[in-house]
Amino acid sequence: MRVVIAEDSVILREGMVELLTARGCEIVATAGDADELLAAVAEHAPDVAVVDIRMPPTHTDEGIRAAVQLRADHPRVGVLVFSQHAEPSWAARLLAGEAAGVGYLLKERVAATADFVEALRRVAAGGVALDPEIVSRMLNRGTRPLDRLTAREREVLDLMAQGHSNRSVSALLVISERAVEKHAASVFAKFGLPATEADNRRVKAVVTYLQEVGP
Repeated sequence: MRVVIAEDSVILREGMVELLTARGCEIVATAGDADELLAAVAEHAPDVAVVDIRMPPTHTDEGIRAAVQLRADHPRVGVLVFSQHAEPSWAARLLAGEAAGVGYLLKERVAATADFVEALRRVAAGGVALDPEIVSRMLNRGTRPLDRLTAREREVLDLMAQGHSNRSVSALLVISERAVEKHAASVFAKFGLPATEADNRRVKAVVTYLQEVGP
């Protein structure tokens, strides 16, 4: 089984290399950020990629975005997200479309290397490996509007609620204004706010947000 490992912590990354190599896996490349991961998969065409979620430069959702892109660009490559963060919205993004060759495991809940390798082989073979905690949280998400947002959309909406313009949000999150507009449009759509001349969707979205997070 040929594996690419994406983990920004050098100690964890090297530890995983040693453990998986000892279990008969071939580590064809390692990566410290999302760009390196995408390049490594394109170059080596592994059977599976192990991906952390929070990687440079912002340490928010770079890993999950890269994982989603990998599933789109390289459907034959299994993707196993291995993180300490149990976030159902990230899992939903990962499982969108065809739920095959994908996994999401929590680092602190993997008790044995053998279990991890078994999950890795299952994902590489086109199966699914989800931590029970992730499944439980997905089943109990409910229907709150905020639960439908991605981590980045939450960040954009939070800054909008603080009164920042799209340009200001762009500068603070180090993304383009066009990206901010797309995230905002996605928020409006998920909140069920249609575009009309009379309604200010930005204000309504912020009001919904404040109602959800307020005391």
